[in-house]
Amino acid sequence: MQIGRFDKKYVGITNDKFGGMTDSGKVVRDAWIFGLIPETQTCEGWTGQGMMDLWSKTSAEWEKYGFLVSNLPPEIRERFDRIQREAVERAKAMGWDPEQEFCEDT
Repeated sequence: MQIGRFDKKYVGITNDKFGGMTDSGKVVRDAWIFGLIPETQTCEGWTGQGMMDLWSKTSAEWEKYGFLVSNLPPEIRERFDRIQREAVERAKAMGWDPEQEFCEDT
């Protein structure tokens, strides 16, 4: 999974394409879901290495649940549903079309 170039800093989920409908945006949302960072943390200015470290942490959390949303405990599942719903609503309001090809990182 490519999270971004190591010599480039992440623009932050709020400045990312369609509010974060990218690999990096997914990592940030997953980190929020698992409580690894507060939902106020956009990761703006984070280095590629910082984003890779965060991806490793979120991947370790997903592994605990077999990488399946259906295996998440109720509290985490509720947070997942809310965060994903809000992300999709925000992205659609910005013109994102889920039928289009996946957005690449900025």
